[in-house]
Amino acid sequence: MTESLGFLLSDISRLMRRRFDERARASGSSVAQWRVLKILARSPGLNQGQLAEMIEVEPITACRMIDRLEEAGFVERRRDPADRRAWRIHLTEKAGPVLDELHVLAADLIEETLQGFSSTQREELIATLEGLRANLTNVQEGNEAAHG
Repeated sequence: MTESLGFLLSDISRLMRRRFDERARASGSSVAQWRVLKILARSPGLNQGQLAEMIEVEPITACRMIDRLEEAGFVERRRDPADRRAWRIHLTEKAGPVLDELHVLAADLIEETLQGFSSTQREELIATLEGLRANLTNVQEGNEAAHG
C-alpha cells in the first residue's frame, strides 16, 4: 500500500467534512451543529458531558455549541430529574426541518462521493467499513472489560 489505511480514511473523512460544511454553511448550519443535532436525534436527553464525549470536544466547547443551538431554537435544556444540578439536552420541533435539510445535503454528498461505483461495490464498501468499525469496537470493549 502506498498510503496507510489510517491516513486514507482520515483524509477521506476530512474531505467529506469540508465539502459538507461548505454546503451546510450555505443553509446556515455547520458540521459541528449537524453532528450535535444528529446525535441528539439518535440519543435524546444526553447531558452536556455525554454530548461532549460523543462529539469529541471539551465540555466547555460543547456548552458553547449548545448555547448557540439553544439561541437558534433547535435545542432546549431540561433539568435532569435524577440530578438537579444537571441538564439534559433535547431537540425542539424547530430542529426537524433543519435535520431534514441536512439529511438531503448528506445524501447528495454521499452520492457524489460514490459516483462511478456500482451497487455491488457500494455494498462491499459499506460492509468492509462496518467490519472495520466492529473490529475496533470489539477491541475497545475488550480493553475496557480487561481494565474495568
